Amino acid sequence: METKKKPEADFRKQRPAFLFFGLLVSLSMAFMAFEWKQDITETDLSQFEQPNPFDEYEPPPTVINPPPPPPPPKPVVIIETIEEPLEKPDLTKLLPEFEPDTSIPNFVPDPMPVEPDPQLPFIVAETAASFVGGNAAWGKFLRKNLKYPKKARKISIEGRVFLKFQVDVDGSISDIEVIRGIGGGCDEEAVRVLKKSPKWNPGLQRGRAVKSRMSLMVLFRLK
Repeated sequence: METKKKPEADFRKQRPAFLFFGLLVSLSMAFMAFEWKQDITETDLSQFEQPNPFDEYEPPPTVINPPPPPPPPKPVVIIETIEEPLEKPDLTKLLPEFEPDTSIPNFVPDPMPVEPDPQLPFIVAETAASFVGGNAAWGKFLRKNLKYPKKARKISIEGRVFLKFQVDVDGSISDIEVIRGIGGGCDEEAVRVLKKSPKWNPGLQRGRAVKSRMSLMVLFRLK
């Protein structure tokens, strides 16, 4: 900063005086503001009060009207009735005349046939058909004649083959069907052995030999 030519015109020397004067004026104004008092006139608030409408309210008296008297009873009118005896109807006039007809012969039902029809096979006969010699003989016959198929043995097929067939009156086997098989040639082998079996004991119905349907199981098991 350039130096003033006249040292008397340099006001920097008087800066503390100016600062002190400013602080004095500020404090004076603040003190005057705190000390300033204003007269507050009291206002009569009674003129703004409104009367309570419930103070002077009186409810009207409750008037209870008595119920009206009941109506007078109706006069009782007595009606006399005369009972007349009922006449029994004549049923002979309502029903037509019926005379039993003696010309109708008495019904006699036809007697039930005693002998069964030999042409129809029985699903369940009184005495079922059986292999000659029983189950033990049938197992011996299977062990002797049943041959395990090579294809089934090669791929290790085991299981049960279920057959359905008919036993005729003379004990011969016919109408062989495979109900459930296992494949691998086992089904055909079971049919072959059954066809090779000797005649069976036929089924009996009322003591007479009849055709009957049978079911059989052949077991294939590798040792």
